[in-house]
Parts: sequence; C-alpha cells; structure tokens
Amino acid sequence: MANEPLLMIPGPVMLHPRVLKAMSKQMINHRDKAFSEIYDECRSTLQYVLNTKNDTYVLTGSGSCAMEAAVSNLVKGDRVVSIVNGKFGERFRDIALRYGTVESLEFEWGTPIDLKKVEDALAKGAKVITMVHNETSAGVKNPAEEVGKLARKYNALFVLDCITSAGGDLVEVDRWGVDIAVTGAQKCLGAPSGLSSVSVSKKAWDSMVKNPPYYMDLKKYKKSAEAERSETPYTPSITLFYGMLEAMRIIREETMEKRIARHRKGAEGVRAAMKALGLELYPVTDEHTVLSNTVTAVKLPGGVTDKDLRGTMKSDDGVAIAGGQDRLKGRIFRIPTMNAFTEADMARTLGSLENALIKLNALDKGKKNAGVEAFRKVFNG
Repeated sequence: MANEPLLMIPGPVMLHPRVLKAMSKQMINHRDKAFSEIYDECRSTLQYVLNTKNDTYVLTGSGSCAMEAAVSNLVKGDRVVSIVNGKFGERFRDIALRYGTVESLEFEWGTPIDLKKVEDALAKGAKVITMVHNETSAGVKNPAEEVGKLARKYNALFVLDCITSAGGDLVEVDRWGVDIAVTGAQKCLGAPSGLSSVSVSKKAWDSMVKNPPYYMDLKKYKKSAEAERSETPYTPSITLFYGMLEAMRIIREETMEKRIARHRKGAEGVRAAMKALGLELYPVTDEHTVLSNTVTAVKLPGGVTDKDLRGTMKSDDGVAIAGGQDRLKGRIFRIPTMNAFTEADMARTLGSLENALIKLNALDKGKKNAGVEAFRKVFNG
C-alpha cells in the first residue's frame, strides 16, 4: 500500500512474502538430515548463481565475515594487492592489512580502474589480489574478467567480492578465474541479513595458511560439508537458512537469465529517469569499468541537502533511499534495483523523488511524472 514503508536501499532489501513466511517455521536440529537438505540446496543454487563448480559454503555471518574468511585463509604475512575505488574495496584492503603486507591501488571512488597499474603491481609479485565486483558505494561495476586474466598471468589468487552482483548481474566465477568469490545474502539474492558464502577453487585450497581464524577456518567447512551428512562446523542460524532456501527457490523459478535482464532494465530505467529529471549520475566510466546494474548513484542537485531530500521522501511518502557513504556523504544519493523490485516499487520511489525535488524547489512542477514515465518506457520496452 502507498502509505506502507518502502525500503529502497542497496541492502538489506525488502523480503518476498514467501521468504518472510518461511522464516516463521519452528527450529530443527542442525545435525539432522532436514538441515543437511536445506544446506545442500542453498549451496547448489549459489553455484548456479555464480556459474561455478567450485566448493561453496554458507557462513552464519554478514558479507564482511566472508570477506575476512577469504583473506584470512590465504594470507599470513603475504603480499596482497587491493584494488580500491569505493568503500567496500577499502574494506577489503583494511581486512588484508590485518593479515599481510598490502599494496593499495587507490582510485577516486566511482572512477575507472587503471588496469596497467594493476598489472604493474602484480608483476612485482603478490599471493592475492582483492577487488569488489560491484561497488555500491559509488555505483560502478569493476572489470572482474580483465583482472582475473592478470591474476592468472602473474599467478596470484583472485579474491572477488560479489556481494552486490550475485543474484542480480552476471557473475562467471570459473570463466573469470576467481579463486574465492564472496556473497552476502541480503542484497540481490533476496535473503535475510546475516548469511554469506564463499566459493573456493582448488588453487585456493592448495594455498591455504595454517591456523586461520577458528570460526572462519574454511577447511573445517569443507570437512563438515563432505561428511556422510553435510553440515556446518558450527551452529548455523536455522531461521536465516529457512529464509535463504526460499530465496534460492525464487531465483531458480525466475531463472538467472531473466533475473539479470530484469535488473539490467531496471537500472537502465532509473538512469533514463535521472536524465529526464535533469539529474547527473555520479560515476565516471570507461570501456572496462561500467555503471552498476544493481544501484544507481546520482549527484545531489545544487542547493539540496541529503538530509532534506531523503528526509522529505521518507516523511512524506514513506520511501527510504540511500545517501552517500564516508567521503561521498552529502554529495550523492543512491537508488537500488535489487532482488524482487517491481515496476510499482520503482514508480513509487521515483514519484517520491520528484515530489521531494519539487517541494525543495529543485525541479520544475512541469516535470512531474517525467522520471516515472521515462523509467516505464525503458523497463517495459
């Protein structure tokens, strides 16, 4: 309904009613066959989403938990190259700094990665290179395929954050040579917050350190999954797994092909809406670093504060969109196209944006509905 809150931020996403219902079920023994079947189905669907045959495990912990698991199982005093062009690339770098020696390749947030600098850094030798595939803090998608080629050329392990691309955009772990791919449940996968996953290549298994962090010891996850009845090494969140299983089934029903197309058209529609409203996108792109298909980052118009824009949308229409993070705070706002978003969700969001801009004297009243119409034309085209 129009007056009900609408959460339009790049995670956690609004959950499908089926997912909410699934989470209301009673507890089961996490060492019984019933949980094993849930675990296996979630893992196999994640392999489908990631286009991988690599071993895949689900951790009870957010995406940052999986990021740290990936780094800490591979790095103990080793050299790491970290690509940073947004908040989450920065997070990968900060995690790596706790475990090894890091060369941080810094690019302005939301700007292209210089692949020549990446190659130069790898040519000096590195055990691991980390990168965020889809950098939601700035609205860009980074060149995973090209970085994967460079990692293989210089025999570095490629660790890729797919937290905001998996389930909403094309991810090809095996073809791109990703050694550990990280996902988070609460983004395009459409599951509740608090679960994450890693997929692990043979090369990564062969390169594991001794005595990684106890809870995130991936060899323990492997051993438990390969037991007579697959399970997790530690007590999982049963309720969250119920939700994830239903979200995985929704993905299978829609198919990844249709899901990717819907996310892409949604993002293209939002970009068309911004153009119709005379608003400027934030990111700078090139042939390799492109606009994200799961979140659109837009510069705040002159004279409009983040507090006024988002506050007006929330108070007047119950629509919550995202602002900028850290150095981008007060400079941009962000509108996601993630998970089970509908045309009605996007029309309500864009209509609220138009109302707020008109109220704040940043949009001519004659442009009312221009953004919504532009979105619909693209999304239904």
